Amino acid sequence: MSETNQKKKSFKDRRDARYVPAPGLQTIMGYLLPKRTDCEVYLHDTFDCTDLLAYLEKKNAEHPDFKTTIFHCAVVALARMVRERPLMNRFIQGYRMYERDEISISFVAKRRFADGADESLMVFVPKDTDTLDDVSRLIYGDVKKMRKSEHSTGGIDAILDGLAKAPRLFLIIFIRIVRWLDFWGINPKVLTDGDPNYTTILASNLGSIKCPAVYHHLNNYGTNSIMITIGAYYQDEVLMPDGTRQMRTLIDIGATLDERIADGFYFARSLKLIKHIFAHPELLDRPLGEASGYDYK
Repeated sequence: MSETNQKKKSFKDRRDARYVPAPGLQTIMGYLLPKRTDCEVYLHDTFDCTDLLAYLEKKNAEHPDFKTTIFHCAVVALARMVRERPLMNRFIQGYRMYERDEISISFVAKRRFADGADESLMVFVPKDTDTLDDVSRLIYGDVKKMRKSEHSTGGIDAILDGLAKAPRLFLIIFIRIVRWLDFWGINPKVLTDGDPNYTTILASNLGSIKCPAVYHHLNNYGTNSIMITIGAYYQDEVLMPDGTRQMRTLIDIGATLDERIADGFYFARSLKLIKHIFAHPELLDRPLGEASGYDYK
């Protein structure tokens, strides 16, 4: 948590974030384009994950009790990126700019790889001391526990399951009230904790179902301003810096962002940091609280 976020909160702050005075252009954009879906920017890039896969092969051979995956690496890389690029942890709601008190990354996991199988929402809140091993064990354990059951394991899943059984008229009125509370930032924690719509980044591991990275829209509800899709890796010929051509293992990454929280230059540099981490996987073994040392020039 930054020094700013340790100060006593004012009446303009939210329970989970602090009010940030935005520059004139961003302030007016918030009024002209109040919907997050009206301000989407989509970025697509291809990462070379050849060295990352070699790193994972060695790591998994040393720890055969659980498997560390590319997705686990992506979660750590995203957490490090947001920590070093704090504007990526901002959102606009109720015509105001806010910066979250903590970093959070959410994703959806299927209980079984089958048509019609239920999905479960999972949220990861990184600590400064976390390394890839810590995150991998946490995600692996949570997903394994969730997949032991065919039904909701509690939290936001249980709330959604219960609401789905309510009459249509009740749901219409209830959702309108919830959206009004959302606008003013006074939704109760029981509705926001564990909800991916209230996290820094919502990630979709499409590679787990052998799909490519795709565009995914943002939502107007909640505070989530970044959606990341991670595709399946594949082989292709690449022109190397020395002029030679080599067969390398590549992976596509898609990112949909709310353009009101930062400018394109800031977004591009943030994406380059993730690409740098994929190319230098040894950074994943450092605690998240340590700077990556990446040169943004």
